[in-house]
Amino acid sequence: MKVPISWLKDYVDITLPIEELARRLTLAGMEVEHIEYYGIPGAELVWDRSKIVIAQITEVRAHPNADRLVLADIDYGGETLHQVVTGAPNIFQLKGAGKLANGPKVVFAKEGSVLYDGHQAGKVLMTLKPAKLRGVRSDSMVCSEKELGLSDEHEGIILLDDDAPVGAPAQDYLGDAVLDIAILPNIARAASILGVAREVAALTGQTLKQPTYELKGSGPNVADGVEVQILDPDLCARFTATIVRGVKVGPSPYWLQRRLRLAGQRPINNIVDVSNYVMFDIGQPIHTFDYDKLMKRAIEQGDARPTIIVRRARTGERLTTLDNVERELNPDNLMICDRAGPVGVAGVMGGLETEVDDHTQNVLIEAANFDFINIRKTTQQMKLPSEAASRFGRGIHPAMALRGN
Repeated sequence: MKVPISWLKDYVDITLPIEELARRLTLAGMEVEHIEYYGIPGAELVWDRSKIVIAQITEVRAHPNADRLVLADIDYGGETLHQVVTGAPNIFQLKGAGKLANGPKVVFAKEGSVLYDGHQAGKVLMTLKPAKLRGVRSDSMVCSEKELGLSDEHEGIILLDDDAPVGAPAQDYLGDAVLDIAILPNIARAASILGVAREVAALTGQTLKQPTYELKGSGPNVADGVEVQILDPDLCARFTATIVRGVKVGPSPYWLQRRLRLAGQRPINNIVDVSNYVMFDIGQPIHTFDYDKLMKRAIEQGDARPTIIVRRARTGERLTTLDNVERELNPDNLMICDRAGPVGVAGVMGGLETEVDDHTQNVLIEAANFDFINIRKTTQQMKLPSEAASRFGRGIHPAMALRGN
């Protein structure tokens, strides 16, 4: 499991050097197999503190000689603005918008900066030098994640959150270290950032910063919108559901995308990302269904609302999972179903037919507790490992389901 130090600090103060912390965790039975550094000393590419900084785009204008390039004015905390030539699609779309009162925050690399070449396969270092791009001088750039070594993403530049401090070294804002920890199969308590923080607090004498949550429900009772039936309570100790209406599917804020990537999870959209974030954060997997797709299936069965049924699969039933593979089920598999049939493999992976997509407006959130032995058997039989199954397969306390939802 990959544990970003910046995320760990949400729950415990880190008072030891990273290498010493890794050593103590290993001696305590949580083997740190590797430490990955990003932008800070120890990394293959250390970001120059004076040359690679946080900046803000104040205006984007058309390039005089190229239709696919634009000129962006950059405020990096210097005495004057700096002009950058870029073709990044998420900056190109701002062309002609005039002065930007609250322009996007970016990572700005000055002349002489050493970065990875975003146009080369693999990690090829380059030094920024003055050049002309279609007749316009360029000696600096705004950076993608690939150019900084954060990931392979290079389709657009990084758009930071509004709190990013203009002029600050990128190393202070984005630099990080990630511990790759081998979590033993029987240590479910440590299969989350909070769980590792609890161990760190015990090892270092620091106080664990317990998370607090304030949940405010509104609208109709959830039971008016969905019924839940657990037909096999020996395999499902608890099942909770929440309906959230009026969602708008889109990209997650950068801080959330960054944390997921550092933890080894690819961002998808804000709804799915929040589900994954909760799982990595506190260790409780949750799954999100498109509620309107469940409602459509219910109406086709003559029902006024969906009924979620947790039961063993029936011989001959099939389900196409989110990885677009049709799977033949057997009675050893615990399934999440409605009256029309299976909609997910319990604790392992959801079904394709009810997935959240770009058009989703209402979602049903599942947070449940499943028998860990059954989850292990199903995962092995289907050859379908997942982050959720790896946690359920260790055994999670039923009380966590309510906390996850």
